[in-house]
Amino acid sequence: MTELAITSGRSSLAGEEAIVYPSFEGAAEASGLPFELVPYMAKRGEATWFFGRRGERHYLVIGLGRREELTLERVREAAGIAGRALRKPGFRSAAVSLAFGSSEAFGEDEIVSAWTEGWLLGTYEFNEYRSSRTSSPMESLHFLTSEEYGSEIERVRDRVEAVKLARDLVNEPGDRLNPDVFAERIVERFIGTSVKIKVYKGLELAERGMNGLLTVGRGSRYSPALVELVYDPVPGEAPIALVGKGVTFDMGGMNVKTANDISDARMDMGGAAAVVGALDLLVRTKARRNVVALIPIADNVPGPGACLPSEVVAYPNGLTVQVKNTDAEGRLIMADAMLHAAKFDPAELIDVATLTGNVGQALGLGIAGMWGDAGMTARLHKAGEACGDRIWAMPLMDDYEEQLRSDYADLSNWAPTPYGGAILAALFLRRFSGGVPWVHIDMANTSQAKSERSYYPVGASGYGVRLLADYILGN
Repeated sequence: MTELAITSGRSSLAGEEAIVYPSFEGAAEASGLPFELVPYMAKRGEATWFFGRRGERHYLVIGLGRREELTLERVREAAGIAGRALRKPGFRSAAVSLAFGSSEAFGEDEIVSAWTEGWLLGTYEFNEYRSSRTSSPMESLHFLTSEEYGSEIERVRDRVEAVKLARDLVNEPGDRLNPDVFAERIVERFIGTSVKIKVYKGLELAERGMNGLLTVGRGSRYSPALVELVYDPVPGEAPIALVGKGVTFDMGGMNVKTANDISDARMDMGGAAAVVGALDLLVRTKARRNVVALIPIADNVPGPGACLPSEVVAYPNGLTVQVKNTDAEGRLIMADAMLHAAKFDPAELIDVATLTGNVGQALGLGIAGMWGDAGMTARLHKAGEACGDRIWAMPLMDDYEEQLRSDYADLSNWAPTPYGGAILAALFLRRFSGGVPWVHIDMANTSQAKSERSYYPVGASGYGVRLLADYILGN
């Protein structure tokens, strides 16, 4: 597919079929439009077409809301909406007017970058298994400005490609992205780069005491694995360790899921995809930060050899865990990877997982939850607000840990309560953080979009890629 050409540095129109006019409420005269707007047209998220006669240009008005409330995330949102609106009629070329002006908080270069990011992410499609494309791809987008922003646009392309990598992985059907293929896809991405790669399977997992992975993966015909990726461009710098949950299909194990359609169970490796995408972005941009990425990969399906509720899993740190519910498998495999991270003496440890539905009950579908070190959570929150991967610090309630008690092991992987499940999962994982400054991110509620919105098409969101990369770069 031909790459969309995005240009700037020409303030006059050429052969563009349509012009996009972003507009603030109460400031229609500043938008550059040659006609009046009805007030609702400038409301945040509104898209209004003014189609020309045959041979004339067409105009698309995109509402930005109130000028004083403008953020770069709102620019990204507007761009995603505009991109899809232009794609629907099949237009191949468009120009974006910057006559609306920026705000005091943002320069034109930031507006162009944010618009480019939202546009490219909003027009993403996963067409791997369609017999034909759902829409015609655009060929060119031009910003009407006399300034050249080529380098800014190329930086944004790197960000978008990393997010698209994560989206592609998460959208794959479970039969196509099984544990073997997932590990292979990760290796294929980083082989030939400066990233050091190791894949542990079978006896190698057993020798390292990774019994959580071995236990969870027993029901599948595909072997579980731990993928270890080491990116260390700075000699002597303690790395940041990232751990991403990679359950390629979560049927619940012997506590089998019973919904009519559990296709979304293929997306239970969203945390792993976020880590892979973040590392992809760091490698693309030759970032000068040391990172260790650990991806525990398994299927969680019932089968003749599958883990039975009541089994006890022993970990190398001496803890034993009673498996009360095999559908709380993510924390069992994350524990292995978190303990493995200790061999690298990391400065910080961040684990990312689609871990509990409970986090969505607490926060809804637009913001992930995090638990752990106060300094880290504050910096992650700031990074998330800036990049659009929003996240909120949640409490680690020590008193709740009693609910993870087991009658015959050190602790259990699940508690029989409908309340506080996301907190209990974080408390469980804290036992495997090794005393390193640590944050747990539960992104079960943000890993996909159930309906089209802003710059998110239906399907995988790519959540976490920008958050993790920006946090590491700004830390």
